[in-house]
Amino acid sequence: MGTRKMILTALALAGLAYAGISAWMYWQQRELMYFPQATKADAKDTDFGIARNGVMLNGWLVNIGQPGAIIYFGGNAERIENMRDEFAKWFPQSSIYLVPYRGYGASEGAPTEEALFSDALAVFDQVQARQQGASIVVIGRSLGSGVASYVASQRPVARLALITPFDSMASVAQSHYPWLPMRLLMKDRYETTRYLSKYTGPVLVVRAGRDEIVPAASTERLIASMARPPQVVDLPDADHNSIDADPTYRKALTAFVAAQGPP
Repeated sequence: MGTRKMILTALALAGLAYAGISAWMYWQQRELMYFPQATKADAKDTDFGIARNGVMLNGWLVNIGQPGAIIYFGGNAERIENMRDEFAKWFPQSSIYLVPYRGYGASEGAPTEEALFSDALAVFDQVQARQQGASIVVIGRSLGSGVASYVASQRPVARLALITPFDSMASVAQSHYPWLPMRLLMKDRYETTRYLSKYTGPVLVVRAGRDEIVPAASTERLIASMARPPQVVDLPDADHNSIDADPTYRKALTAFVAAQGPP
């Protein structure tokens, strides 16, 4: 075999391997994106539920009967019920709704961007119906920041807090796999910059200085794209998963919620 033919053969094999890896990534991306396994809970241990076209979303309601309302959309693989005691203390004048995404916790179904967005709007509508006239604060962490931002683009969210947010999931994936065309491959894109382009309510952004999941540039692009400059709190010693251990995290959230005044 001549040298030229060997080179062409090697290039063809490399191209096939690259195409195969890209195809595998395309078909397996949701298994690589969503991590509900560590969050599983029993529905009998929940106290709040919403029926969604044959799928039950089962979660928790904290501080029942308080005049304010907070909806919390958690991070990927986060057991949001672990925040019940903290949130009860941090937001004593608000009822707090913790509803795991479908496929997470005790919620049925399987997660996709479309399903999570539709469910999140249903949660908001349920809270709005239960607490008519209440100003609803939405908090989203990591994956939940994309969900929360979408809700803010579709519903009258009074105040929006985003913890370790990103400009788009496709952008984050591209940073982790720079050698693959992730911006083309992504099914669930979570284009947060697009959702918030017209939102003019108060926004809090809390970011971790040692975030190993969401690149700093991704959060910067999100901040720069907002119609109204957000309040930004930097926690330089925190990483993506430990950010809630920093005392400033609690102070930032409680002050932001309290700033809207009495319910």
